[in-house]
Amino acid sequence: MSKIRRAGLPLRHAGAVVLAASLLVPLAAAQVRNWPSASPPRPLPARDVTFPPYRLETLSNGMTVVVVIHNEQPAVSLRMIVKAGTAEDPAGKPGLAAMLASLLDQGTTTRKAQEVADTIDSVGGSLETGVGRDLIFTDVRVMKDSFGLGMALLADLIRNAAFAPEEIERQRQQILSGLAVSGQDPEYVANVAFDRLVYGFNPYGYPGNGTPDSVATITRDDLVAYHRRYFAPNNSLLAVVGDITAEEALAAVECEFGDWARREIPAENVPDPPQPTRRVIVLDKPDAVQTEIRVGQLGIPRKHADYTALDLAIRILGGEGANRLHRILRTERGLTYGASADMETLKRSGQIVVKTNTRSAATGEVLRLIADEFSRLRRERVDERELADAKAYLTGNFPLTLETPDDIATHVLNHLFYDLPLDELETYRQRVNAVTVGDVARVTWDYVKPDRLSVVLVGNAAAFADELRGVGFGRYEKIALADLDLLAADFRKPAPRQAPGQKRHQDPVRISPGRAPD
Repeated sequence: MSKIRRAGLPLRHAGAVVLAASLLVPLAAAQVRNWPSASPPRPLPARDVTFPPYRLETLSNGMTVVVVIHNEQPAVSLRMIVKAGTAEDPAGKPGLAAMLASLLDQGTTTRKAQEVADTIDSVGGSLETGVGRDLIFTDVRVMKDSFGLGMALLADLIRNAAFAPEEIERQRQQILSGLAVSGQDPEYVANVAFDRLVYGFNPYGYPGNGTPDSVATITRDDLVAYHRRYFAPNNSLLAVVGDITAEEALAAVECEFGDWARREIPAENVPDPPQPTRRVIVLDKPDAVQTEIRVGQLGIPRKHADYTALDLAIRILGGEGANRLHRILRTERGLTYGASADMETLKRSGQIVVKTNTRSAATGEVLRLIADEFSRLRRERVDERELADAKAYLTGNFPLTLETPDDIATHVLNHLFYDLPLDELETYRQRVNAVTVGDVARVTWDYVKPDRLSVVLVGNAAAFADELRGVGFGRYEKIALADLDLLAADFRKPAPRQAPGQKRHQDPVRISPGRAPD
């Protein structure tokens, strides 16, 4: 709104206003003509990264141990990884590894759950357990003078899990309560449905926390069998990082884990994820006022030689440092509060995913713009400034991820887990800065498939479904949110059995009728 309109000047003052405006025109023009152009400030010079000294050892039972000397704080971080996660859940039992990880600190054969908590609290330490698709981790952090106690506690948790029936039931109810809430959360539903769409019936496609039906069937025998199958020294990695000598650390590890018997780890025979293909799933939530949007495709595993170049490409699309999607969808169009593109890289595969949300009526437009940006990334070379900004973010942020013993432990174990050379941590900046515009063009051409995007939309289908054809996504599968079944090929629960002679109800939209193929 102009100032004149807001002021509501009487008509008799109009001439004075025009005269004043005419007198100001030359001055304003001169100011505009001479106004200096401005651009975002350039990044500060990157900090040098000096990785602390480390020692890598393998015990006679096959357990890999790395000791990193970090004397800046009188503390020690113990981070242990077992190389099995939700991807190793047995058939029909998704959620088992997640439940097991939640139970590791809930009692052992020598300590009740409360005793575990009291032990770590008594020395001012911290304890955390968790699970990923490929691994289960346990972290113990203590001050230097409690290092022995911390190591003994870690060994007890890993080797002597009790899986007490009362603790199993308590965790089960907590998980079921969480799933009941998550099942109505469009963001959660969009994420798990997208994983299932991209990875198919590969173990990466199943929900890590399981489903209400699968969690209800998990037994103590299931937990014990998983623990016996995968918890072994030759399937584990341990990082000891902090104010301690290598000799002290290795002596403590040998004392607590040296007699842990190695076991044969069975080879897993799992299907490969499906190749990228065009498929659109619309999960109908009629009371929603906005749509959760996920768009992407299959990616590459972490150890892939093109990881760094493709990571930079996806960051230019929608990551920190240079985010095309955020600029177009929020800054220029005002269609969303934010948009991101991420590259998930795992042991055996990975995915590229764009995440955003928007008001229901703008769903089709946002989907079209996202698809256009995937195409542009592959069709046009990124410019040098965009690439330089993405590089500057990665290289500038990297030192901040190495500030604490726990940060260092995480980096070290990630490299060991993915079978990457540890010296890559010291050459990170050089490797990132070596990526060229040509490298980005090559990897986007090789791996980005704009014509085979997987799409998940969670929202009020009635408010946007008719627009999908006009933006190139005319074929879609609409499923009521209450009918979603992540373990089914068509994503929907089976129809209830009909009584004899009862007329069967037909869902009017499975593959949207009357839509021409894209």
